[in-house]
Amino acid sequence: MGRENCNAFLIIADRFSKSVRCLSCHKEGTAIAKALLFWNNIISTCGVPKIIISFRDPKFTSEFWTNLYDILCTKLAFSKSYHPQKDGLAERMIQTMENIIRRFCAYGMEYKDHEGYTND
Repeated sequence: MGRENCNAFLIIADRFSKSVRCLSCHKEGTAIAKALLFWNNIISTCGVPKIIISFRDPKFTSEFWTNLYDILCTKLAFSKSYHPQKDGLAERMIQTMENIIRRFCAYGMEYKDHEGYTND
């Protein structure tokens, strides 16, 4: 599966720097594929995080990820169903990405804002 067939994003928010990274991936991808994506794009450039806050997705709670957290000496914490103090940055990015995708699907690359500028 090539990059052009990606159908999902892995959104990673750094609470310290307030930066957000959106990594294109495959929704059907395995836990190992997500771990490699995380390793190649986050750990290799930013280092190993002390705590990872994750939604309760089975791919991130699998035995593979649990072992990876142990090897990296990283603590895994789960987000609650509604806890904006903990995951608000990622949630805002998800909303932004949804808006971008909706506009792209509706208007394509020819979308113009209220001032008439093309945002491509």
